[in-house]
Amino acid sequence: MVGALEAATGLKFEVSVPTSYAATVEAMCASPDDTIGFIPALGYVIANQKCGVEVGAAAVRFGWSVYWAQFLVARDSDYQILEDLAGKKWAVPDLGSTSGYLFPKVVLQEAGVEPGEVIEAGGHPQAALAVYNGEVDFATTYFSPPLTDPGWQTGDDPEPFDPMEVAMNEEGRTFAGDVRVLDARTAVIETAPDIFQKVRIMMLTDPIPNDTMSFSPDFPGELRGQVIDALVEFTASEACLESICSDQFYNWTGLDPVEDAAYDPIRRLIQGLGYTEQDIFGG
Repeated sequence: MVGALEAATGLKFEVSVPTSYAATVEAMCASPDDTIGFIPALGYVIANQKCGVEVGAAAVRFGWSVYWAQFLVARDSDYQILEDLAGKKWAVPDLGSTSGYLFPKVVLQEAGVEPGEVIEAGGHPQAALAVYNGEVDFATTYFSPPLTDPGWQTGDDPEPFDPMEVAMNEEGRTFAGDVRVLDARTAVIETAPDIFQKVRIMMLTDPIPNDTMSFSPDFPGELRGQVIDALVEFTASEACLESICSDQFYNWTGLDPVEDAAYDPIRRLIQGLGYTEQDIFGG
């Protein structure tokens, strides 16, 4: 990625990996005219509020610059609607996860549903397994649409396949017939080959914007355009497939220019939760 940027702009880029999203935001605010950051939606909104960091583009995965949260329940359970989850035991990846906890929490609040005990499972795969193992009544994890022909659209059945047919192929990818499956359950199919037969998607939330490529507040406008164009080109290259586009890494399939307004749902989430920067980043 650095090589692609340097070739496109003639500039040198210094790469750093901060220890947290909070540290990333601090670094961008402290160096307002020359910093690019790759931060998720929640971190971007905080950075924008804090010092005017501006989003330039959003990651694209298989044609989507958004993703969803899914509510997982046992396939043989009677749970059909949010109200059925009142008082039920809930597994989440961790309390800082946008799709795994924060977004679903607002969805439940808006529906007037108070779940029971909340269990931090330690990751999206672990949350899905908690339902599979009968340790909780439901879990929330990320959902990426299956690859279908014609393509999946918002509002379609999140499981347009026979769950009995879902299996991992020799390349480690999950298919049901010709449909490639991409939601969080695929991460544990090696451990629990029958997870699709045992765990179903009860519902999806509204879409959540993907992670961002953001710019410090005084980053030069013309250079910003060059950087975005260079990275859009990079995401279409073989070099990207061997790095950030690898399905063993960030699984990018592209990069789309995006406006700040795309992140208004995250602002509503923060407002709905009454969260501060300290609540999100800790400290």
